[in-house]
Amino acid sequence: MYGYYGYPMMYGYDWTYILVLIGAVISMIASYNVKATFDKYSRVQAFSGLTGSQAAQMILERNGISNVRIQGIAGSLTDNYVPSKKVLNLSQSTINSNSIAAIGVAAHECGHAIQDARGYHPLILTRTISPLCAVASKISLPLIFFGIIISYTPLIKLGVIAFAIAISMQLHTLPVEFDASRRAVQTLAEYGMVNDKELSGIKSVLTAAALTYVAAAASSILQLLRLFLIMRSSENRNRRR
Repeated sequence: MYGYYGYPMMYGYDWTYILVLIGAVISMIASYNVKATFDKYSRVQAFSGLTGSQAAQMILERNGISNVRIQGIAGSLTDNYVPSKKVLNLSQSTINSNSIAAIGVAAHECGHAIQDARGYHPLILTRTISPLCAVASKISLPLIFFGIIISYTPLIKLGVIAFAIAISMQLHTLPVEFDASRRAVQTLAEYGMVNDKELSGIKSVLTAAALTYVAAAASSILQLLRLFLIMRSSENRNRRR
């Protein structure tokens, strides 16, 4: 059934909202899992006594990276690496903590710095397409909404294409994140900064963190599917005129 403005309807309701709900549930589960896992291993002190900041500095030095500055930022699990500024931001829950969770997160961000220093192609690609994806993200939903209002399918199609371009950023981010975690685990083991038991806990933390990116990508794909169904509904509605 088709409702107003070409929306797919069933018993008076837009059933495609189910896709949005599924995506939201997936993201909430992933978010809860990473927080619970981080909290669990943030209570496990590393045998080395290294803080997240010290571990990061050691990893950078041993990889010959001297142009990256480490600084603290507010929040928890807000850690990130900014390639353009050569800055490694460590959150309050990481920078001065000597837990294995903090060391794992710091090592992961160092993994991004190592990618940058080594010219890792997926990271370069992500940085290259980032401006285009940002523009596409801003214009996609307004184009779709306006296209629905005036019942103009080509405009809806343009919006759906823009949305697809926008979420491609998330898909390109996945290999970058998984590789950074791989580098983190490999580096910590190679330098003997953690023992085998601690490394197992760190893998759990980094896996949980990686799954948040997978969940975000899955949620966006479900949203794209919903927008595609709306577009098809609009096309069918116009054909019946």
